[in-house]
Amino acid sequence: MQKSVFKESVFKESKGISRWMMLLLASACGLIVANLYYAQTLVGPIGAAMGLSSAAAGLIVTLTQIGYVAGLLFIVPLSDIIENRRLAVVALAVVVCALLTATFAPNGALFLIASLFIGLGSVVAQILVPYATYLAAEEQRGRVVGNVMSGLLLGIMFARPVASLVTSLWGWQAVFSLSAVITTLLIILLSRALPERKPSPTVNYGKLIFSLGVLFKQTPVLRRRAFYQACLFGAFSLFWTTAPLRLAHDFGMSQQGIALFALVGVGGAVAAPIAGKLADKGWTHLLTGLAMVIAALSFLLIYLFQDHSMVALVILFISAITLDMAVSGNLVLGQRAIYSLGSEARGRLNGLFMSIFFIGGAVGSSLGGWAYAYSGWSFTALIGTVLPLLSLLYFFTEKKH
Repeated sequence: MQKSVFKESVFKESKGISRWMMLLLASACGLIVANLYYAQTLVGPIGAAMGLSSAAAGLIVTLTQIGYVAGLLFIVPLSDIIENRRLAVVALAVVVCALLTATFAPNGALFLIASLFIGLGSVVAQILVPYATYLAAEEQRGRVVGNVMSGLLLGIMFARPVASLVTSLWGWQAVFSLSAVITTLLIILLSRALPERKPSPTVNYGKLIFSLGVLFKQTPVLRRRAFYQACLFGAFSLFWTTAPLRLAHDFGMSQQGIALFALVGVGGAVAAPIAGKLADKGWTHLLTGLAMVIAALSFLLIYLFQDHSMVALVILFISAITLDMAVSGNLVLGQRAIYSLGSEARGRLNGLFMSIFFIGGAVGSSLGGWAYAYSGWSFTALIGTVLPLLSLLYFFTEKKH
């Protein structure tokens, strides 16, 4: 039986990634990661349909996030020892099963279990991003990461308004059933289009997971870039957790209006490919500091303009775009930096990086909800200003190479 197998060495000899493959990987990442965010705008109708209390309904988002972090720590590292295409297809099959379970779940308990597995399997996006770097030549790695990540970021930003729109037309079950169909088609396409990548495993799974702690301890670049992004993603999550509350309470916006506001953040995704290209030219250090300054200024502006005027609303829109640009740009810079550390541990490095800053996002979201309930928008915006400033203070200790 004749079979085309691309070993690790073949990837290293590749002269570059085709535009078609880059588009495929970017689209796949966006469609996959969107599964993490569909339920965020649907907690109310899902909770009512499943008979969940407000506290239990909140677990829908929490369990999805827990599943995602678990996948980052225990599934993504497998890409360093298991053939990547097969790993991606199996994990996506888990997502399809979980989405179908969510669609037809007869009770809240089963839906919550499905939410956990949706998050767990959706880490395929973080297998495909480093996979793209194996296909890319060294001189185009930043651009490739930027383009693929822009697809992922668009998936995040479009997920909420798309889920709201589909629910208004056909009900919330349609969101999960449509995603199950799309993910099934994606499995077929990826299994046929992706070349195999067979890493040469040097450790078993137990030692692989144990090595995560060793990698974190021995890789200062990883620790630094993860802290930078955790602070910025924390600010990002804080903003998108509380901005809809401000829009509804202070400006009287409807759910449709808030969904349209969420589309504003899509403009920030343009920063990802731009940051990747400039990083290839050696601008990583400068752009990192700039991203932190822009994120802090975005919150400072909305802290200074807290009234209910049209000016305050316009500034809120502008800050949404600039904040998203800062976060998406810095994400690409961070991933390019850690992907340059070596190919044999790229999956584990990416899993660690993503899980750390995703935890930062969860902390930011929790802080935002608490701050808004405790002291309103003013205190919330102040915390949002502080988070990127913390990363900037740490950034000042970095030596420029």
